Amino acid sequence: MKHIIFILTLILTTCLQAQDVLKKVIVETYYVSDANDATDTTGGTLENGSKTYRVYVQLKKGYKLSAIYGDANHALKISSTANFFNNIDRGKTFGKDIVKSFLSNNTAALDTWITIGQSTTKKNGITYFGVLKSMDNDGSFIGGSNNDGGSAANPEGLLTNNDPAAGIPLTTEDGLDTMMNVPGNWLNNGFIDLISGVDSTIFGSAKPGSEYISNNALLKNSGVSGIDPDSNQVLVAQLTTKGELSFELNIEVLSPDGTPIKFVAKRNIDSLDVAFSGWLKYPFNCGCKDPKYLEYNPDYAYSAKDSCKTLIVIGCMDPDACNYDPNANYSIQSLCCYPGMCADRDISLVCPDLGVSPLKIKLYPNPATETLGINIENNSSEVNTVSIYNLYGIKFSENNLNNSSLNFSQEINISSLMSGIYYLQIKNLDGEKITKFFVKD
Repeated sequence: MKHIIFILTLILTTCLQAQDVLKKVIVETYYVSDANDATDTTGGTLENGSKTYRVYVQLKKGYKLSAIYGDANHALKISSTANFFNNIDRGKTFGKDIVKSFLSNNTAALDTWITIGQSTTKKNGITYFGVLKSMDNDGSFIGGSNNDGGSAANPEGLLTNNDPAAGIPLTTEDGLDTMMNVPGNWLNNGFIDLISGVDSTIFGSAKPGSEYISNNALLKNSGVSGIDPDSNQVLVAQLTTKGELSFELNIEVLSPDGTPIKFVAKRNIDSLDVAFSGWLKYPFNCGCKDPKYLEYNPDYAYSAKDSCKTLIVIGCMDPDACNYDPNANYSIQSLCCYPGMCADRDISLVCPDLGVSPLKIKLYPNPATETLGINIENNSSEVNTVSIYNLYGIKFSENNLNNSSLNFSQEINISSLMSGIYYLQIKNLDGEKITKFFVKD
């Protein structure tokens, strides 16, 4: 096989599923604290320059997020190079337990917590959910004049910093909005001690911490979609730290018919029933996402510019084979043919150079989509048949020709063929034959 470019299309079904249902994960810089915020002692020590991040999972329209978990094969990991901030005055482990009125006190609105969509508890019939500040358009009830000023009773209130790194100021949009469908059936495990009722993880204020790793963690509810059904972005955590953030999330998603689908941040051979997504590990890895290139890696979250460099040329790379391809850079040994051993294929098709034929053929265009042009030069006798075979010698079509000219051109319809590599064999009335390869796009 020579000079043939073969496009790899073998992608695991679970990878395709992950790309289609789990669109991406968004890490939003929600707020950057300043020296005024650091004056408060009621809520605990919030260092100047700490960043509050919000993490959103974006799903295909119609799908719901129902769980965040860690199990024996896939740990739930959230960590930083510095401790996470937890408000000791009104902080909560879960976003769903925060009372709206708490958010006007000191630095409570910057507390570290985990959630599935919901960002306040239901009170007076109103429940708030997280939304990107860039998609929020109903103003803010957090910070500035809405804040009590903390322990220093700052007259301008706290949380007023307009650092460009955080985008829209928190006093302009708070990233909170209402939604009609409030989730129920909340379950949790691995965060709060069942006996003491104390959360000593990074989500509680019992002790400082910079890392949460658990193979036995669960936060689950009846399922939540995003406030905007088209973008379908669901808030899963608010994390405040001065350090560099990293995480590995595992989630469960409900399809429109209620079927659960699990997505994980790390591949595991013992968990082939789950889908992997590079978006669930942060910082996100980027690189070549095009399977036509050697640099392709399905573990990347997104494509990086100029990361795909070497187009794959698939073929036999054994020099002892009759169909050795010196231009191949991706070897498939089963394609190699040797005299007497060609995997039940017709070696005259696979290795046409073993014989000599007076026939001269040009194929155009190659690759082809709908029709394939054939230009034939024959110095001995009339061409009798044109046949098409796949790589394994299975015949797909054969056309008998009745052209008396020894030199002629013809087009054949290949629209019904699947994409891939094929052999086209020309045979004349004297039994002489020659084979050429072509690619069907």
